[in-house]
Amino acid sequence: MYGNTPFFQHLQAFYLRHTNSAWRTILGEMPRLLLINQLCAIVITLLVRTDGSVFENVVFSNLIGFCCYALIRTSRYLIWRDKEPGTLPFYLMCIVVSPFGFIAGVAISATIFSYPLKQIFSLRENYVITFVSMTCIISTIVAWLFWNRAKINALHAQAEAEKTRYALIERQAMQTQLQLLQAQIEPHMLFNTLANLQGLIAIDATRAQHMLTQLIVYLRATLCTSRAETTTLGQEFTLIRAYLDLLAIRMGSRLSYTLDLPSDLTTFPLPPMLLQPLVENAIRHGLEPKIEGGHILVQASKTAGFLNLKIADTGLGLPFGYDEQPAPSADGHHVGNANIRERLQAIFGASASLALTPNHPQGVIAELTIPYSGYPDPSFH
Repeated sequence: MYGNTPFFQHLQAFYLRHTNSAWRTILGEMPRLLLINQLCAIVITLLVRTDGSVFENVVFSNLIGFCCYALIRTSRYLIWRDKEPGTLPFYLMCIVVSPFGFIAGVAISATIFSYPLKQIFSLRENYVITFVSMTCIISTIVAWLFWNRAKINALHAQAEAEKTRYALIERQAMQTQLQLLQAQIEPHMLFNTLANLQGLIAIDATRAQHMLTQLIVYLRATLCTSRAETTTLGQEFTLIRAYLDLLAIRMGSRLSYTLDLPSDLTTFPLPPMLLQPLVENAIRHGLEPKIEGGHILVQASKTAGFLNLKIADTGLGLPFGYDEQPAPSADGHHVGNANIRERLQAIFGASASLALTPNHPQGVIAELTIPYSGYPDPSFH
């Protein structure tokens, strides 16, 4: 009956919102508070020289410390709730509340040891002033330390949240870049294939049927890659084989290729769209413009803790400055190697690289080097 009233709903919401974090904070501060209480007991025993035993001084110090801590925490919440208090008002609150914590701690301790409260509070005035002043000073310092530590922890948590948010934004940006990369490659290749298919249907139905089959294989492999958050070397090689099979139908004897993937590397995790842009560059800028065509080799190997991926062609070679182009050229046919380098840097750091070197007697070798520890975060590409 009462659980549906606004008051109880508000109380339940407050409990769920604050209980866990408040208890975590209190439990985190307890070891330091205990240490400070013991230090106070030692100082009182050695310097003030009261009539009580060491054990009594420890009990008095701990109870006074805990009472001051509880009153300061409670007062801070009642005054400021979840807001951040100002420095001066916070200090004034500690000074006002601490004497009450001192009185409560002394009263509880006196009750434990069966001391008459009147006798305890009838001590000489200078003793009372000294103890109360010490309590106010120590309580204020301790509260300031805990308050600053809480602010530092909050700043750390905020920094971690910003770091996570930045990583998410970067991941989304890289995903967008990957989709743009796929958009640059697939339409051009698809239009050329359909144009060739249209011509073949009339003159060579068998080749047209074979080309259509290979196109379906390629599109299926592309769809799987574009939807997945990560891929494997085996899947990448399947996509490249389908792509090269299509081109081989169109280019005929002008294109030959070799795919070399050791069986133990087929399941190696890999970010999508690292190999295909390099293979397309080799075809479009190296082999396709060459009258007699040529050969392309796509090879994977493992050496000294690194995965090496090599795309070597016997085409025309790359023009001067090609490797430094960060974006597609004006005709939309060029995919910049700087984009691939940026992805490698973001995912693997400085341990991964892309190098372009001349292939003798003619052509280009593009070599990707990736640490064999593999793709560190399958959701990050």
